[in-house]
Amino acid sequence: MSVTRIASRYAKSLLDLAVSENNLDNVLNDMSSLNESSKNRDLYMMLKSPIINTKKKKDIVHAIFEESFDKMSMAFMNLILTKGRESYLPEISEEFLKQYKSLKKISEAIVTSAHKLSDEALEKIKGKLLASNLTSESVEITTKIDPSLIGGFIIEIGDKLYDASVAHKLNNLKKGFVGNTYNA
Repeated sequence: MSVTRIASRYAKSLLDLAVSENNLDNVLNDMSSLNESSKNRDLYMMLKSPIINTKKKKDIVHAIFEESFDKMSMAFMNLILTKGRESYLPEISEEFLKQYKSLKKISEAIVTSAHKLSDEALEKIKGKLLASNLTSESVEITTKIDPSLIGGFIIEIGDKLYDASVAHKLNNLKKGFVGNTYNA
């Protein structure tokens, strides 16, 4: 079975349990924290290591998370560790966040611009996205800076891309000139 499929099933189980127990906010915070912590190379490698035994991994996970995590989240992580599925924890936390956003009808958009956009400009973009049929009821915007765009912006939503950058327009002009060479 694929990693994505396993992670998806565990994440769905945890999400369903958190919803039924009215504990979604706490578990969401814990899974966000786990997802961020999993980006630490040492923790990631420890969870993925077949050499480190489960008891040692369990002790490390408890030492890191037990004080700050909700009991439900810790019980879930204990279950994962007991089943020997700890190597999937980074993917499970990531999948949990995706499923949470789907449940709450939150779309993710990435806006890349040449310079930092003002809050007003981001709000206008957000309003346009919400008015379109590309997004759900809410939009989370992540911003990136890429000076090579020269000006304008690029918006990515799922597998869709809207490129309103100056670099893109210049490239199109260049293609137009190269394609329309005339023999004098």
